[in-house]
Amino acid sequence: MNIFHGTGIALVTPFNSDQTIDFQGLENLINHTIEGGVEYLVSLGTTGETATLSKEEKQSVFDFTVKIVNGRVPLVAGIGGNSTLEIVEYIKRFNSEGFDAILSVSPYYNKPTQEGIYQHYKAISEASPLPIILYNVPGRTGSNMTADTTLRLAHHFENIIGIKEASGDFEQCNKILKDKPENFFLTSGDDPITLPLVAMGAVGIISVVGNALPQLLSTMVRMCLDGKFIEAQPLHFSLIDITSLCFVEGNPAGVKAVLKQLDVCGDTLRLPLVNVSSGTFDKITEELSKLN
Repeated sequence: MNIFHGTGIALVTPFNSDQTIDFQGLENLINHTIEGGVEYLVSLGTTGETATLSKEEKQSVFDFTVKIVNGRVPLVAGIGGNSTLEIVEYIKRFNSEGFDAILSVSPYYNKPTQEGIYQHYKAISEASPLPIILYNVPGRTGSNMTADTTLRLAHHFENIIGIKEASGDFEQCNKILKDKPENFFLTSGDDPITLPLVAMGAVGIISVVGNALPQLLSTMVRMCLDGKFIEAQPLHFSLIDITSLCFVEGNPAGVKAVLKQLDVCGDTLRLPLVNVSSGTFDKITEELSKLN
């Protein structure tokens, strides 16, 4: 099985109450997810609140994560942004030791054309010493990377090996899965629709809720990859309510609230993100008690 088949986790970045990075919490989280049976980890994706971290903080998180993972599972570095030149220069200087791939989000805010998105990833592909996983998340970037653009990149660049597809568009996913090269994969970027996407041909999920519930989620995904969809349905349905609560007041506020209740790490966020309301926190407490 490809090392990126199964459950990947887009790790949160724990913070202390004084807003500094909580490295003990990060160590707890890494061990919690690996011991929960996930296949790989993603450091500093969107869920890691990367927009609020300095360059020095990002480097310290990367270095610490490599050290704690210690080769136990594959590791992906989240390196993306809206300045192609800046990303290319960063990748050229990036110490890739300990990492197996780069996850790079489609450029946000600029709203580039499809040709602009293609040229952006072309430049990254040509600069990167590691394989590239594309990341399409229109709800955050303000623009969609179409199936045609994804397929064009997949067919033109051998080191572009897959896409985290978080558009929620089944027609778009169908087209990618139907026409992609054999060695290119699509993985879900939306927790609630992982089961149906795997049924269509996706290879798993890069998850948010898996930060908190890695064993439950990764077991469900492995069942689906084994074709045991009926057996996986109870696990799939058991995750629906807690997943909804993780996103109802924004990511990663919800999943950090779950992690706090599980005593993995705290729920501090950096502005402009804030903690979930007391009402949502109480609902998360109630749902966790049901799962337990």
